Amino acid sequence: MEPLPDLATLADDELRTLIADLGKEEDELSYKRRLLHGKIDILRAELVARLQKSIEGGEGALSADIEKLTEILASKAPPPDEFE
Repeated sequence: MEPLPDLATLADDELRTLIADLGKEEDELSYKRRLLHGKIDILRAELVARLQKSIEGGEGALSADIEKLTEILASKAPPPDEFE
């Protein structure tokens, strides 16, 4: 992350542009973080299902939940147009 410029030397328009740029960067990082958390949830659910299946020796009840999580992740928080 680069340091902030000397704020006293920036014009109002430059300050607004800097704020907008940093806001966009924050939005992109937040979106990526939400995707990563969703993927982690899916992987953890799969691991739990496998462990449950191996312990019980039968079908794991969480397999359907993985599909639901995948659908939720696919339809939740679509990326803004700027990311395309």
